[in-house]
Amino acid sequence: MATSATLAALGFDSSVERVAVVHVDDLGMCHDANVGGFEALTNGPATCGSVMVPCPWFPEAAERARARPDFDLGVHLTLTAEYDRYRWGPVLGAAVPSLLDREGYLPRTVQGVLDSADPAEAERELRAQIDRALDSGIDVTHLDSHMGTMFHPGFYEIYLRLARDYRLPLFAFHNPGSPRTVALEEDGFPLFDGFCADSLGFEPGQGTEHNLRRLRDLGPGLNYLICHAARAGEELTAITASVHARDFERRFYGGDEGRWALAAEGIATIGMRPLRDLLRNHLEPR
Repeated sequence: MATSATLAALGFDSSVERVAVVHVDDLGMCHDANVGGFEALTNGPATCGSVMVPCPWFPEAAERARARPDFDLGVHLTLTAEYDRYRWGPVLGAAVPSLLDREGYLPRTVQGVLDSADPAEAERELRAQIDRALDSGIDVTHLDSHMGTMFHPGFYEIYLRLARDYRLPLFAFHNPGSPRTVALEEDGFPLFDGFCADSLGFEPGQGTEHNLRRLRDLGPGLNYLICHAARAGEELTAITASVHARDFERRFYGGDEGRWALAAEGIATIGMRPLRDLLRNHLEPR
């Protein structure tokens, strides 16, 4: 579905030029990610987020989701475990040996996945992640990709297949003239005109300037704006050096500063559940 038709079907009038999905990545990664991420979703302007099913704190994220079925949550398809001392393995464990590194965890890097993963095993694991989220009581609204793994050749086809099989919208882009874009739009998949993944890349004290620039740079149409809202705590500090940025994004995308900034830029916001509803009204069950 073309962008103008998508925005009209979602109820936006023609005067609205920029719309953003304000997305919280990495829910379930750790306890501090759950506390801060769900705080941002509760308070807004964050509109939705996605869970990392293989991670140790996924059960807590699922519990929070069951308690608040209004939360708009997808599955953050995960084939990497990137931290030095905080690791996780696949949901299917030893049944997908090509997804394990020498330490028995998911690889730390996307290149590590590309070098070793059997695509058939990767697809089995990713289906298991979606199924576990559904079985845990999460009303899964969409799919996206941790560290962008699913956008690489050999994995993007799996990504599209999962979206079609589960009838879920996905973080994917409108590419005019691309056969994939044409096929997805014919099936009613809403695609994004732009995105900003420049989350976390700022020094302490620069959060406001950095994120105001991110909003200014969003183009017309439907955009996907990524953040990593989390609470600064001893746990998160032990995991990642980006703790200051994650905590700032918790406050910005879960408070008045971010809400006022979006309003000042004239950017309307939306979650992924309306896009799922739009898709499912168009796409017949398989």
